[in-house]
Amino acid sequence: MSHEAYIGFGANLGDCEATFLACVAALNAVSSTRVKNHSRLYETEPVGISDGGAAFLNAAIAVETDLSPEGLIAAMRQIERELGKSPFHRSDRSRTVDLDLLLYEERIIQEQGLEIPHPRMHLRAFVLTPLAEIAPQVVHPVERRTVKQLLTELSVEEKESVKQLDSLRGT
Repeated sequence: MSHEAYIGFGANLGDCEATFLACVAALNAVSSTRVKNHSRLYETEPVGISDGGAAFLNAAIAVETDLSPEGLIAAMRQIERELGKSPFHRSDRSRTVDLDLLLYEERIIQEQGLEIPHPRMHLRAFVLTPLAEIAPQVVHPVERRTVKQLLTELSVEEKESVKQLDSLRGT
């Protein structure tokens, strides 16, 4: 398995902890892919949600894969569908699961429907906080700073909006 990738998890509907554990198991079951590590869960207030939804649980997952970025994203979309996310889901609505490909090695890709690194990850504590837990020294290929450095550059208010949960079932 030759490629390292980082995936962001978010959910605010249903049993979010169970959904996270199901995502980790499903990613580990994807052909030629192995989950190397994952962060704890973090609770954050919704950003850009128009339906007044509940707080989100967010996490980061590190995988090794032989899949291409497009193949990995296809597997992630399939997992989302299996866990109840509609392919027509609007990004401003609450969700049972959301998986985002944050980083794939040091690649920079901007194609129709695929942008790596994730375009706003360097501005969001709910992405950087869990990612810094498992990959603090990974360098953002566009910003040219480590995940840890990017996190320290965020405002205190932004960082304080992310609360670590005390436990995670089954881990």
